[in-house]
Amino acid sequence: MRRVKLFIVVFSLLLSLGFDEIINNPDKDKLLIEVITYVMQRGHFSPKKIDDSFSKNVFRNYINDIDGQHRFFLQSDINNFKRYENEIDDQIKSSEISFFNLTFNRLISRIEQVKEFYEEILTTPFDFKTKDSISLNFKNLPYARTLNGLKTVWRKRLKLSTLEHYSSLKEQEIYNMAQDSTYQLKSDLVLEEEARAKTKKNIKNYFDLISDIERKEWFSIYVNTITMEFDPHSNYFAPDDKEKFDQNISGKFEGIGARLQKKNQQVEITEIIVGGPVWKAKALEVGDVILKVAQKGETPVEIGSMRLNDAVKLIKGPKGTEVYLTIKRVSGLIENIVITRDIVELEESYAKASIILKNNKQYGFIQLPKFYIDFKDQNSRNAASDIKKEIELLKKRDVKGIILDLRNNGGGSLRTVVDITGYFINNGPIVQVKSTGGRKDILYDEDPSIVWSGSLVIMVNEFSASASEILAAALQDYKRAVILGSKQTFGKGTVQNVIDLNKIISGGTHGDLGAVKITTDKFYRINGGSTQLEGVRSDVIMKNQYSYIDM
Repeated sequence: MRRVKLFIVVFSLLLSLGFDEIINNPDKDKLLIEVITYVMQRGHFSPKKIDDSFSKNVFRNYINDIDGQHRFFLQSDINNFKRYENEIDDQIKSSEISFFNLTFNRLISRIEQVKEFYEEILTTPFDFKTKDSISLNFKNLPYARTLNGLKTVWRKRLKLSTLEHYSSLKEQEIYNMAQDSTYQLKSDLVLEEEARAKTKKNIKNYFDLISDIERKEWFSIYVNTITMEFDPHSNYFAPDDKEKFDQNISGKFEGIGARLQKKNQQVEITEIIVGGPVWKAKALEVGDVILKVAQKGETPVEIGSMRLNDAVKLIKGPKGTEVYLTIKRVSGLIENIVITRDIVELEESYAKASIILKNNKQYGFIQLPKFYIDFKDQNSRNAASDIKKEIELLKKRDVKGIILDLRNNGGGSLRTVVDITGYFINNGPIVQVKSTGGRKDILYDEDPSIVWSGSLVIMVNEFSASASEILAAALQDYKRAVILGSKQTFGKGTVQNVIDLNKIISGGTHGDLGAVKITTDKFYRINGGSTQLEGVRSDVIMKNQYSYIDM
């Protein structure tokens, strides 16, 4: 309901300001900048003033996002870009994108230049006896002043990469000799050549990935630099990214149930998802290559030269539809198969329970990776309903206590948090929410029933965030659970809503604009405190692999 209210407010504001003019704007990128900027300024909990300071931050972060390791740009490029350092705010306000166009065109040009000389560098053996040095402190590393200087930087990086491979190969040789005294050691020249070949393969794969990035994806990086200047959790979702977000938050998608990877211009099966159509039909195996894809009644399309995302779009599809695949088996056999698509559930995303036996007593252990929900079908499987089922099953096993593991749980649906917290208390407030415009709400558990009244431990770490912190904080404030784990949780005290931009700007020929995830609320514990930065402090602190580094 809260999400709908926000949408109605933003939509009404857009209509009142006469957005008919930009509906007919043929330039989708400019339209996108205008709509997103408006939504961010009017819908964000604490909007920022778009001024020269804002401009400088966007400039710095955007350049860092597209070339943070100084692999492509020259200092002369940066000097050229800097004339826009104080003008990006003006361009945002006027929906102008000349700064993006300049950086994008120059980046593509520099990438092509590097592609031309990296293979040349790798044709010559590296002399590891010659002393060399390289700084990996990219933040403070100066940009190359000339193309020859950039080539020198790349030579050093390629040499370092080759040295790492060479060292591993050398250690393997020593191990082989230790295991078999008759083993014939490879010469250092041969090892260097093998190491260089590994580096060349890795760099080729790297540039293949870069070549698959389209202009619209680089533009999404630019747009996200703008949204994230408002706060780190406000993001723009291009259409493909929105689909991935929905899949991630629901833990399911419609398709064939196989994970794919692009290797050497081939789309290869890397994993079969248990329970999916392919797994049920035993139709594919890991290592099989998909050569062609066809829809019912259509001509097969070769996908080897396609971007992986585009190939996946052809293979995925609505439940009950058929997809026709031409497959090259691991054995080399080529055959045609038909797979009926279905809903594929990602079991690793869902709650799962197990029993811990200690001193002849049984304890329940429930792992919850995220607070998942399907926003399109809120009556379907979600984190709250699954947790309830797991608790009921554990009760039948007569467990003496339950451990709820929220480690690395980055959050999810606020609704499921309120429901789950309610399983452990009679009723009462769960979290206080302060929304855009200063409105304050308290979200309650109104169900007096308790699903589990026994001993309860909540496990957390530095990556338990957002919804995880709401649950842990509420149960700690009610003194209902012991919080066990790292010194504190992540420290994210904000709530985001997803706004479908296509529902705001309609009636034009702009195409799919995607969506924006915008921070609309701040949440507070029932004792009045905030988890922002501070997180939730554990009652019992236990060291883990992150305890010795600053997070």
